[in-house]
Amino acid sequence: MEESSREIHSLKTKIGDWVIVFICVLIALICLLPMINLLAKSLSGTDYLIKHEVYLIPKGFNFDAYTTVLKDIKYIKAFGWTAFLTLICTFLSLAMSTLCAYPLIFPALKGRRVINAFITITMFFNAGTIPNYLLMQKLGLLDNPLVLIVPGCLSVYNMIILRSFFYGIPESLRESAEIDGASYFTVLLKIYLPLSKPVLATLALFYAVGRWNGYSDALMYMKNKDFYPLQLLLYNILNNINQVEVQTQEGWSAPGLQESLKAAIVMFSTIPILCIYPFLQKYFIQGVTLGAVKE
Repeated sequence: MEESSREIHSLKTKIGDWVIVFICVLIALICLLPMINLLAKSLSGTDYLIKHEVYLIPKGFNFDAYTTVLKDIKYIKAFGWTAFLTLICTFLSLAMSTLCAYPLIFPALKGRRVINAFITITMFFNAGTIPNYLLMQKLGLLDNPLVLIVPGCLSVYNMIILRSFFYGIPESLRESAEIDGASYFTVLLKIYLPLSKPVLATLALFYAVGRWNGYSDALMYMKNKDFYPLQLLLYNILNNINQVEVQTQEGWSAPGLQESLKAAIVMFSTIPILCIYPFLQKYFIQGVTLGAVKE
C-alpha cells in the first residue's frame, strides 16, 4: 500500500511539474512571438509587408530598413543621447536611493518613523500632471535636459527595496566596524555596498529600463528635438505613419518601407536593453528575493 501511494504521489508530482513547464513555455511564447513578428517584418521585403504575408518568418530577406535607420542622423543622435541619459540617470538614481535608504536603518535617527511615513505617502499620492508641469516651469526646467534627469532620480519603491536589504545585513558587522573607528560613510562603502551587489544590480536594471523606455516626460516638458530620447522619436514615427505611402515627419517615404522601418526601429530600441539583462540575471533573482522578504 505504501509503495502504491508513493507511486501515485510521484506520478502527481511529475504531472504537476509538466503542467508548470507547459505554463512557463506558454508564457515565454506569448512574450517572444511579438518580438519574432517584429524581427520578421524588419527583415522582410516591402512587397510582402504590403500584402500582409509576413508573420514569424521573413520573406524577401533584406536589411533595407536597418540601413535606412542607420543612415538617419536623427536616429543615431537620439540613440546616443538616450544611452548617455540612461547611464547618468542610473548612476544618480542608485546614489540617491543609497543615500536615502542607508540613514533610515539607524534606530537612533530622530524622526525616522515620520520620514518613512512621508516617503511612503508619495508612492500613493501625487499632485498630478498640471501641478508638476507648473512646478517644472517655476524651476526653469522646461525645455531643459535636466528635466529628464532630476525629477525621476529617485524611486521610492526601489529605495524601500534597498532599505529592506540593508535591514537584513547583520548589525554586528556595523557595530564591529564602528568600534574600530569607522565612520558612517566608511561603513557604507566598506560593508554595506559590497554586500549589496545583488540588490544594486537589480535596481540598476529597474532604473535603466525605466529611463530607456521613458518618453512621457520628454513629451510633456521638451520642445527641443535635439534632446528627444529614442522612445519619443519612435513615438513620433509610429504616431505619424497611418498608411504605407505617407511621408512621415521624420523624413522617410518609400512605398511599403514604413512598416519595415517601424519594426526595425522597435528592434533597435529594444535589443540594447535586452542584451544587458543576461549579465544581471543572477543578481536580479537574488536581489529581488532578498530585498523583498527581509524587513
